Amino acid sequence: MTTKFIFITGGVASSLGKGIASAALGALLQARGFSVTLRKLDPYLNVDPGTMSPHQHGEVFVTEDGMETDLDLGHYERFTGINATVADYVTTGQIYSNVIAQERKGVYLGATVQVIPHITDEIKRFILNKTANTDFILCEIGGTVGDIESLPYLEAIRQLRNEQGSERTLFIHLTLLPYIHTAEEIKTKPAQHSVKELLSVGIQADILICRSDRLISIEARTKLAQFCNVQSADVLAALDAQTIYHVPLQYHQAGFDQRVCKYFGVNLDHHPINLNNWQNIIERIENPTYSLTLAIAGKYIKLKDAYKSLIEAITHAGITAQTKIELVWVDTEQLDDIHHHLNDVDGIIIPGGFGTRGIDGKIAAIKFARQNKIPTLGICLGMQLTIIEACRNVLGISDASSTEFGQTTEPVIALMTEWLDPLLLIQQRNNTDNKGGTMRLGSYPCQIKNNTNAYSAYETSLIFERHRHRYEVNLKYKNQLEEIGLIFSGMSPDGQLTEIVEWRDHPWFVAAQFHPELKSLPFKPHPLFKNFILAALSYKLETQK
Repeated sequence: MTTKFIFITGGVASSLGKGIASAALGALLQARGFSVTLRKLDPYLNVDPGTMSPHQHGEVFVTEDGMETDLDLGHYERFTGINATVADYVTTGQIYSNVIAQERKGVYLGATVQVIPHITDEIKRFILNKTANTDFILCEIGGTVGDIESLPYLEAIRQLRNEQGSERTLFIHLTLLPYIHTAEEIKTKPAQHSVKELLSVGIQADILICRSDRLISIEARTKLAQFCNVQSADVLAALDAQTIYHVPLQYHQAGFDQRVCKYFGVNLDHHPINLNNWQNIIERIENPTYSLTLAIAGKYIKLKDAYKSLIEAITHAGITAQTKIELVWVDTEQLDDIHHHLNDVDGIIIPGGFGTRGIDGKIAAIKFARQNKIPTLGICLGMQLTIIEACRNVLGISDASSTEFGQTTEPVIALMTEWLDPLLLIQQRNNTDNKGGTMRLGSYPCQIKNNTNAYSAYETSLIFERHRHRYEVNLKYKNQLEEIGLIFSGMSPDGQLTEIVEWRDHPWFVAAQFHPELKSLPFKPHPLFKNFILAALSYKLETQK
């Protein structure tokens, strides 16, 4: 089958769910036996989202090969099970950087470098790269139609339609149909204007996906089809879903994958769909046997998208355990509320983060979990603070800290160059240094000790997990910590980098330097989250006796 290209744009408003729509369509095409690749083109000028505030942008998703990307790539992976790569994500910053680098090398032979053709050609090169062995390439265009930043991307895909032909390219436009309460009706005018805006740059939408919080009447669909120059059958409803894992089934029921296949001339009889996996997931979500209350003690809780993969990993483990999970969000910048919020929970998660804000609250939560024997999972900074808390409150090293937080005489956590050289007691980076590209990113190996909770979870001694951090555990304190019961249960194969620690005399307290949430799938929950949920269930049963 010749590779087909599907371009997903959005209009009227942001945050309508282009990422979920792309991921769901990818999953549906997979369920018909096709191979898919999902990509995102982000219009902002940052080279990557690594330096962007979680409060504004949400989490940074990290791929196996160490690319910092938008959180939508997490949805792509979770819905399709296909690992994203550096070839699947690009920003305007990267596009312009590549073009300017080529101009400096004289690649353009003295030509005046312009948005058209040089920027649009670079965008097209990204879209067409590594596409030969895939049936469908789904490209989500970030932002909203009408944004100045999106124009080069829209021009590039317009050109691709001409170059590849309509038989190989499909334009899907996701839009909003707001309900006006005073008029008691759904309004189609914003969607019409959005399609008109798209048409003004030379792109005619082939399929409309209409977000709505209620059923869309036949009259509204007919009106949209008439004014937007599409068939009525290609105006599809995307109603609010109970969970994102309901979306593939809802889209299938709306006819999304059928209309895409019809557009490309695919014989559906030759590609029947198998949605058993998705139906099984929904069955478990809607019919839980157990319930748990878990606390997430973090500092980015004002925007839950900052913990998107974490939330989904918890959901995946709950699905497998047929457990409904209620999350309690604990703001670690509010010290007075820490113990109050943690008193009645069945498990505690200490997530990752950067900087000094909320550190004391996280350490207080870790101490509470350790002393009260509450099942706990620490992630990245959560692991580093587990080390610091043990040094301060059990070993009695009051100045134990991380050089990330400033000068300290006891650098328990530091850059490797710092703790390998005892003369370097403060971090050497300063505010004038570049922040991007200085971290341990992507997949790294970890050797796990036998007879540990980590080994029980993974059931293997060698694992590979994704990282996103700068600082490492100073091994100077390893022997002292193991003597008090904090076991270094996972190390890099060369024994230099700490990957997992856990408390020996505790029902279940495991903290990992890596981000296990990035590899969790609804069909295959991550082992650490799965065992954490099982430990929390056991804890709840014990406390209820």
